[in-house]
This record gives sequence, C-alpha cells and structure tokens, in this order.
Amino acid sequence: MKFPSRLKIPTDVLQIAETLEGAGYEAWCVGGAIRDTLLGEDNTDYDIATSATPEVVQGLFRNTVPVGARFGTVAVRAHRRHHEVTTFRRDVSTDGRHAVVEYGVSLDEDLARRDFTINAIAYHPLRHQWRDPWKGADDLDAACIRAVGNPAERFREDYLRILRGLRFAARFGFEIEPATWAAMQALADGLSRLSAERVRDEWFKGLRGAVSIRRLTDLWRASGAAKVWLPELLATPDGDEGIAVASGETAGPRVGALTARRGVLPTLEVDRGDEDLRDPVLLTALLCLDPVSVLLRLKASNAEIARATGMVTGPEEPASAALIDVRRWMAAVGEAADDLARLWRLRHGAPPAWSAVMRGIRERGEPLTRKQLAVTGEDLREAGMEPGPMMGLTLDRLLTLVVDDPGLNTREQLLERARSLA
Repeated sequence: MKFPSRLKIPTDVLQIAETLEGAGYEAWCVGGAIRDTLLGEDNTDYDIATSATPEVVQGLFRNTVPVGARFGTVAVRAHRRHHEVTTFRRDVSTDGRHAVVEYGVSLDEDLARRDFTINAIAYHPLRHQWRDPWKGADDLDAACIRAVGNPAERFREDYLRILRGLRFAARFGFEIEPATWAAMQALADGLSRLSAERVRDEWFKGLRGAVSIRRLTDLWRASGAAKVWLPELLATPDGDEGIAVASGETAGPRVGALTARRGVLPTLEVDRGDEDLRDPVLLTALLCLDPVSVLLRLKASNAEIARATGMVTGPEEPASAALIDVRRWMAAVGEAADDLARLWRLRHGAPPAWSAVMRGIRERGEPLTRKQLAVTGEDLREAGMEPGPMMGLTLDRLLTLVVDDPGLNTREQLLERARSLA
C-alpha cells in the first residue's frame, strides 16, 4: 500500500498536536483511526501518541480527564470532543490482564508493544510523515491480521488481544496469519484470566461490527475462546455439534428444552447498518443456547439480562396471527414482544406475519397491561373492595377480559365486572 501524501485530520486534533509540538514534544496520530482511514472508512476519532508524560499533558491543556493516567492515557477536550493522548511507553511487566509501563521511550518502541501490525502505523499530522516499522500497510493490502513481533509474547502481555484479533478478522473479512492463529489457539486458556467486562465488550463489539456474524462465531469456536467464555454458543448448521454443555451451573436448567427448540445456529447475515438486528443482546439470545447464563457470566447490566430472560421464558410467537391471539401473546410476554418479533425475523429471514397485527394493536392503544386498565386499585377500594391479594387478582382478571375484548375497557363496565367477580 502506498501511503497518501497527507490525511485530512480534524482541526481539534491538529490543535492538540500543535500544542504538544510547540512545547517541544512529539505528537503522532496512531492506532485504529489510521488503520480505518487507510481502509477508506470515515473517522474523526483520532488518538495521539506523544513523548510528553501524562503530567505534562495535563499541564498543557485546560480540560483533561485522566482516563488511564497510570497507563499513560489522558483524554484532552477540544471543540466539545475528547481525544485520547497517550505517552510513548513499553511494558515492564504484565500478568496477562494489566501491564506496568515505562515512559521515556521512542515512537518505534511504542509501536513495537502494539497488538497487530495494522494497528502499529503512525502518521505525523503536522509534518505529514509516516512510520510503519512493522509493515502494517502491507498487511492491510494482504487483508491479513498479524501480531507485532512474536505472537505468543504479544498475547501473554494481554490475552484480550486474542479476542481483538478475532474481532478485527470478522470486521474486515481478513485472514489471520498462520503463526498468529496458532498462538491464539495455543494460548486460548489464558482468556480465563480476563475480566468478564472486557470479554463482554469484545463480544458485543464483534457482534455489532462483523462483516459476517457466522465468521465471528466460527472464529470464537475454532480459536478456543468460546470454550472458555461462551460454552453455550450454538453449532453452525454444517457443524458436528455445539460446544454447549449441559452442566446445571454453566448452561442452566433450561438447556434441554432450549436444545429441542433451537437445534443449531441458524444461517444468517445481518447488514451492519441495521442497528435493530445488530443489537448484541438480541444476537446473544439468537446464537447461544442459554443467553441468560452467558450474560450473567459476562456481567451484563440488569436490563440486558432481563431482556434475555424475557426472550427465553415467554412463548416465542402467538398461537396464530389472529388479532385475539396476538393480543393475548403480547400481554403474556410484555416488554419482550419486540425482541421476540426480531428473533423470529432473524430465524426466518423475514418479518413475522403477525408484526402488522402488533403494530395495529399499539396504534389503537388496546390494553395489554394493568396500567392501561380504565380502573385502578384505588377505584376498586372506593367501590368497597379491601386492599390485598384479592384486589390484585381481580385486576388481573379484568385485564384478561379486556385483552380478549378491548371494548370492555371502560370504568363503568370494569367496576360492574369487578363486583361480579368479588
């Protein structure tokens, strides 16, 4: 690849570089923004590598945030945006998760500690010079993911790099260089040392950005990463069997039923621009035998775990596309209805026949929850009903009536029905 004579760098990034260079320090644009720009992707989120220490950076700029100061990174705010400014560094020691770093090194030494050659390219935004000691441009041309230097050393420094390599390969449609791939497989057990949050972020980023979701899941399985973190990942349609295990602790008590219902991973591809279907919680529910266990293990948010629970516990679809069946189903599954409809679309390649019925029910405001009833518990109390379990049971029975016949949802009719139920 021949480097362009210059890149169009955002004004705020140029101003940060000018300030650093004016104070006598080097400032280079590095990392993913350079890689993506060379691949023709729009990018305004440029990171800067500098010879200035974090303390110097904080002294030169008014608005800074020490997002990773002990690792050399300070976010500098310019024009209402933050850009990460990181001091040239090298690893002194590492436990495979965190590194102790040393400053006072050169740009080339800094680039030598990066994960992959395609991420080890630097561009000087003021002098328009390029630095590519590891021939990352050649690997961009060759569509190749190659570790910088010795692959095993790079991965032992931070095992997350294995997952990053899988993500880059799936995102760009690149092949992984043989020695790099062999090291990934040999060291996959080291992934168990990572925090659940870091693994979750890589899994979610991979699902959002992969050119091929099928390729991403194949890489996780073949590398050994799924065995460590996603044992519930379903087999591909032409595979022999899933990695999914049926231990109660790992895969949960739902495994047997889910296996019968889901079988193997569906053949699917989802356009990266479709944010609805590229939702990582939705895709985890699609791709994994027991998504609730997966999301619990990955320490997802309570809201994300609740969504997955709704997708695996509720009926997957209405009994039919008839209006009354769709209303009953929507009332039963509650907030999971949209997720279940999207799952159906992913599994079948088209929206379900009942999606239009769902839309009509919502447009007409037909009642599906207690909150939509024309009476409240207070109304029932004023009508003479004592507060307690019977009042809740009565509201549930009234809801069942109006789900079947929305025309009954008036205060007068519901109070009359409540008296007859008492």
